[in-house]
Amino acid sequence: MNLSRTLSTSVIVLALSVPLALMARSGSDELPATSKVDQATTSKLVYGLLSDSRYAYRPRALDGTLSQDIFKRYLESLDGSKMFFTAADIARFEPLRSRMGGAIKAGELDPAFAIFSVFQQRVEQRVAYARGLLKQDIFDFSGDERWHYDREDAPWAANDAEVEQLWKQSVRNDWLRLKLAGKDSADIRKTLDKRYANLGKTLGELDGTDAFNTFLNAYTASIDPHTDYLDPRSAERFNQSMSLSLEGIGAQLQKQDDVVVIRELIAGGPAATSGKFTPGDRIVGVGQGKSGPMEDVIGWRIDDVVEKIKGPKGTDVRLDVIPAALGMDGEPNRITLTRAKIRLEEQAAKGEVLKLPAHDSVPERRIGVIKLPAFYQDFEGRRKHSDDYASATRDVAKLLKQFRGEGVDGVVMDLRSNGGGSLNEAIELTGLFIDQGPVVQVRESGGRVSVEGDRDAGVAWDGPLAVLVNRGSASASEIFAGAIQDYGRGLVIGETTFGKGTVQNLVDLDRWPGNEGKRYGQVKLTIAQFFLPDGSSTQNKGVVPDIAFPVMVDASEFGESTYDNALPWTRIAGVPHTRYGNFAPLLPQLARLHAARVKGDKEFQWFEEDVREFRAEKEKKYISLNEAERRADRDRQDAKRKSRQEQRKALGLPLDPLAAMAADDGLQASERNVAEDAKREKLAEDAPDPLLRESAAILADAVQLLDNDKVLSAQVLPVANTAGHWTE
Repeated sequence: MNLSRTLSTSVIVLALSVPLALMARSGSDELPATSKVDQATTSKLVYGLLSDSRYAYRPRALDGTLSQDIFKRYLESLDGSKMFFTAADIARFEPLRSRMGGAIKAGELDPAFAIFSVFQQRVEQRVAYARGLLKQDIFDFSGDERWHYDREDAPWAANDAEVEQLWKQSVRNDWLRLKLAGKDSADIRKTLDKRYANLGKTLGELDGTDAFNTFLNAYTASIDPHTDYLDPRSAERFNQSMSLSLEGIGAQLQKQDDVVVIRELIAGGPAATSGKFTPGDRIVGVGQGKSGPMEDVIGWRIDDVVEKIKGPKGTDVRLDVIPAALGMDGEPNRITLTRAKIRLEEQAAKGEVLKLPAHDSVPERRIGVIKLPAFYQDFEGRRKHSDDYASATRDVAKLLKQFRGEGVDGVVMDLRSNGGGSLNEAIELTGLFIDQGPVVQVRESGGRVSVEGDRDAGVAWDGPLAVLVNRGSASASEIFAGAIQDYGRGLVIGETTFGKGTVQNLVDLDRWPGNEGKRYGQVKLTIAQFFLPDGSSTQNKGVVPDIAFPVMVDASEFGESTYDNALPWTRIAGVPHTRYGNFAPLLPQLARLHAARVKGDKEFQWFEEDVREFRAEKEKKYISLNEAERRADRDRQDAKRKSRQEQRKALGLPLDPLAAMAADDGLQASERNVAEDAKREKLAEDAPDPLLRESAAILADAVQLLDNDKVLSAQVLPVANTAGHWTE
């Protein structure tokens, strides 16, 4: 793993979620006494919650076994790539292994801070070594050395010399990447020295709050993979991400060196409508209201700057902004904005219509596609009965109404990489396609099973339906896809899904001490396991598609089955529900048509080729440090992109907007031109999508087969023929 993967650059939408707790925090690493008291209280509260079967679905006693588990996960959270600690360090920590559980229970957190202190020392040491290497003559790449970047299952390096050898190979790989991208030695040395200095600064600024959050999450992750502790700031961002709204200026920010930079303006937000901002502008000062003191925010962590900029709608904030066109010594402009509530439309459901041309005796088909990135819901807005609260179901219903008006022949729900969200939204969304009935069974810790379902008569769409999923489709996505499959209401196409079959709820820790402020945060707690109407769980196994596409990521590499403490698969009794169709008699014909079509589909063939290459590279778990070998591979990839683009032109296929761009520029996101990088990200959204098009074609095949064969239609859709589903 190269250094660019040791700490990812954070890109954050104002007032939305931040990545891991391990992000630099401005100020001293010495916590105020009140913070230490709050941490002790929080630790005790979380222990009480997770050890009580009234709350946790699978409570675990904080015994010696769990203490060892916390110890292991805490070390992994700090140094998952095993590039900082040595085996000697781990041996020094060994007496603390058995104390972790007691520390959580009693709110005595010294063991965690002791390990964290050594971590910070090692960061300083390793970064100094990496920067020193840049002055040495170690950048000959004519040999057969390799950089073994996959360190997850590797043993801890025995001593400093072994760790330094790992860093040496990592630095050499970073150098070679930049050299292959056309950089000269002086430029490479300058870029990498700045990169490692920033890494050291960022990790060196981690403080006791970061250590505490990481330690407490090592405990929650030891209970089960989906139980998390959220400090007050993270909890607020989680809730805002679910509501698809924020209150602020409407800008996506990114940390670049010591400055927070505007990456993108959100349409309709105060920053965009002011006309005074450009991507790449740097925010160097923030002041509250029309006359509050200005604070210099250079060198602050990004979430601290966000905290200053966001605020209630209708309030003012003043920003000192250095335009992107000027250097850092340029004169800043002072801009006053009035904060507003902003809907994050980019993350909402979106629809489009794919036209499949007529061929042979098959007429043109128009397939509506709905891309749903998450099962979002504005919980607070719903509680207040707001007319316009964000809801995935409401947005999808509007798109279905639009499709009905346009007379589409079928609908594909694209849930690829949809990691879930609101359970209620999954139930209500399913209700758009079934006419009342159970959607999910929920079993609580005591064994009580409740059935949740659609109680509203009628459907929003009764025509042909397919659900497109991949390994990143999880939780609520699996409830929806699994229920559609159980009901025989539509085809499921793609990859086997993630396999997350548990339900989480947010528990506010501030409710117990009777505290009026937000001091202790929240716990996202596993409270139940869900089962499909037929009684099967999606846990571990996921939802298996009716028509499978090539698997990009194997189940042994990603998914619920990779967690060592995941709940096992099981099943319970099914509940009565309508079976609208049985696609089994249809699947062999659909599979044959699919296989025949993709043989002549260049883009799908390219996708299959890329999957094979990706998996072969991933299985190696190393990368060559031989320049000639790497250059030949780079040239081959460049030639392949150019050749494919030429073939697209010749065949009249949509062009790849990224084809002319190098596959690897050797830079991290924070080192690129912000505006150009954001533009590239947008262009990627328009890249050809052969899987989506093929899903639409499979659905069109099903429509055509059932239209042409009434006997087969009666077998596949016995209820549909009388109830109106899947009829033209």
